[in-house]
Amino acid sequence: MADVKNLDPNKDPQLSKEELTKRREEITQFYKDNIPHLTVQAEYEDLLATIDKARAERLQAQMFMAQTAAQQDNAGEASEDEKAFKEAMEKAAAGAQ
Repeated sequence: MADVKNLDPNKDPQLSKEELTKRREEITQFYKDNIPHLTVQAEYEDLLATIDKARAERLQAQMFMAQTAAQQDNAGEASEDEKAFKEAMEKAAAGAQ
């Protein structure tokens, strides 16, 4: 690429038409040279994203299965509040007779 040591950031460099053309060609070549590397990196990033998505889906499925199993375990057992409510209703029904 062009020598940037002599460029003052506060000044707008005045380049000739030939220098501009050469600069554009250098920049274009730089980007063309990096396309294969960026393509590989994009594939790598896509693979990582696919793996992360699969892990998240697997974790979600495991959580669902654990919650379902916990609900089934608790389905046969009434909570203390439910038991107290039932007893109160039975006493009220027995007292009303």
